Amino acid sequence: MQGDGELIVGLDIGTTKICAVVGEVNPEGMDIVGIGTHPSAGLRKGVVVNIETTVESIKKAVEEAELMANCEITSVYAGIAGSHIQGFNSHGIVGVKGAEINQRDIDRVIDAARAVAIPPDREVIHVLPQEFIVDDQSGIQDPRGMSGVRLEAKIHIVTGAVSSAHNLIKCANKAGLDVADIVLQSLASCEAVLNKEEKDLGGALIDFGGGTTDLAIFKGKSVKHTAVLALGGNNLTNDISVGLRTPMAEAEKTKVKYGTCLIDNVGKDETIEVVGVGGRKPRTLSREILAEILQPRVEEIFSLINREIYRAGMEEVISSGIVITGGSSLLEGVVDVAESVFNLPTRIGKPVGFKGLVDVVNNPMYATAVGLVLYGARSQPNKKFRIRDRNIFNRITARMKKWFKEIV
Repeated sequence: MQGDGELIVGLDIGTTKICAVVGEVNPEGMDIVGIGTHPSAGLRKGVVVNIETTVESIKKAVEEAELMANCEITSVYAGIAGSHIQGFNSHGIVGVKGAEINQRDIDRVIDAARAVAIPPDREVIHVLPQEFIVDDQSGIQDPRGMSGVRLEAKIHIVTGAVSSAHNLIKCANKAGLDVADIVLQSLASCEAVLNKEEKDLGGALIDFGGGTTDLAIFKGKSVKHTAVLALGGNNLTNDISVGLRTPMAEAEKTKVKYGTCLIDNVGKDETIEVVGVGGRKPRTLSREILAEILQPRVEEIFSLINREIYRAGMEEVISSGIVITGGSSLLEGVVDVAESVFNLPTRIGKPVGFKGLVDVVNNPMYATAVGLVLYGARSQPNKKFRIRDRNIFNRITARMKKWFKEIV
């Protein structure tokens, strides 16, 4: 095994690629020591639709990461996305029993805040404290040791479909991996690309991926809102395939090589060669046609995200601006289109906060995988569960048994 530090592995099971990143925790911080990627074909819009194909892709990505890091990977932090993900805010109040607030009071108020009706086909993925209020004094991040008679908590709860989460975990298990935790992909990306000032002042992260576009809004170092839109880079590729009458694989190559979502950036004399379908001869077309296909679709995706921000009443929260990450953010002109839609300063987010293979993973497409490693390092002491010994359904059963004990 490489070095003496503890190894943490992030597994980004995406719609277009599966990426495994190995990080080594040491006293100086985090070193990225291995990375493995493989094309993904078993997911649609962030949800597993073919288990065997996904398992094979996970195995290949993990093997590549193992070779580079010179280690054996047994446990991973896996990212989850998809239109089934829902986030909402909740509020809880309890009376303080002792002279001062302790950890037990904090646990009780968070339990009170999360006591909301959740359908049996949904599972809580994250319970994220936003702020605590002690006797009408708001904006408290950690109330331990404070005196008061009433403690309130505002939290953000992220839920997902049990079946989708279970299928994701099943794929990792079949590839010979334990799942230490499942993490919302946009939250993982925030760990890697947002800086402290953006989290504190208020900012929005848009993870523009292949199958989904994820939104996470921060303010005061806490999560205020999350949402997942089931549109992404694959929709751009599909539009090119239909618009230019070319196979999907060729449309993806054309998008990566010549794609731009800003018509004004294209010269009138610029041309591209487009491969025909079914052996037809390649055609030479103006690059402007490609931009005319891509710009409206990117504008539509960002407009839907903007609508979600206004629907949640978060437009005043985003003081520092927008950060866009994910593989599709590499498309030329994305920042300009985003600034015109959101009317806010925008930048591309690349993973930071680590050492080691910085040059290799300094790319928005690795933001989620690197973020999963950083999330794992931060939450290691209070690791939630190890699947394979105790799967997601057992956790629900255990939680119900706990409730019955408390009632009795």
